[in-house]
Amino acid sequence: MNRIDQRFADLKAQGRRALIPYITAGDPSPAYTVGFMHALVRGGADVIELGVPFSDPMADGPVIQKACERALRHDVRLVDLLEMVSEFRRDDPHTPVVLMGYLNPVERLGGEHFADRAAEAGVDGVLLVDMPPEEADLLGPVLKARGLASIFLVAPTTSHARAATICAHGEGYLYYVSLKGVTGGAAADAADIADHLAPLREMTDLPLCVGFGIRDGASAAAVGQVADGVIVGSVLVQQIADNAETPEAIPAALEAVLGEMRQALDT
Repeated sequence: MNRIDQRFADLKAQGRRALIPYITAGDPSPAYTVGFMHALVRGGADVIELGVPFSDPMADGPVIQKACERALRHDVRLVDLLEMVSEFRRDDPHTPVVLMGYLNPVERLGGEHFADRAAEAGVDGVLLVDMPPEEADLLGPVLKARGLASIFLVAPTTSHARAATICAHGEGYLYYVSLKGVTGGAAADAADIADHLAPLREMTDLPLCVGFGIRDGASAAAVGQVADGVIVGSVLVQQIADNAETPEAIPAALEAVLGEMRQALDT
């Protein structure tokens, strides 16, 4: 069983919600990313989304865009992320890792080569923002053959018919974007989210996880009442930015922010 599926099965048995943090690999320097990943696990992460730095993001707000710029100044590439995951796996064989980014770096590396390297490194899932299921006929089966889950986004504006298509192709979990806009926007509205998740539950058994607008323990707990998991990114990436001059302080900062959310979700 894929590590993502196993983790959600364990959480369901425990009656708990998943906490899924996102950070951009290589920010503020590649040497620190693996340490940050371990800090996220100590803070209560159930799954880690590791962002692939990209020069032309579409879904990311200013905080994550600037993180990508900092990482790219160090020439961080997709193959570097795979090495980071390999290093992380030496001490943590259990926490699922999802690579989140855009299709261009994968195509540049080559789908088959990427899938082989990702599986060998210990990656569990791939979320490519600009690869909708209608265009996943080539890469999707390549990933599936190597045990890598293809994870897709659903937006508040997604039609019922298209949501059904996304659910039919999705694996691991479904990423519900709670806001119209980019990451780091307004706070999530739990009541509105509940209204949008209800029809999705009739289409799929995949865990429904909500991202965009999760800022603190209170927002995480509110969304956790209606979703199977919460995804948090910009507030963590901002912690990295705020402490970029003293990176040795970042792990404790990440652990503290995530720990508050973990406690709120569990209580």
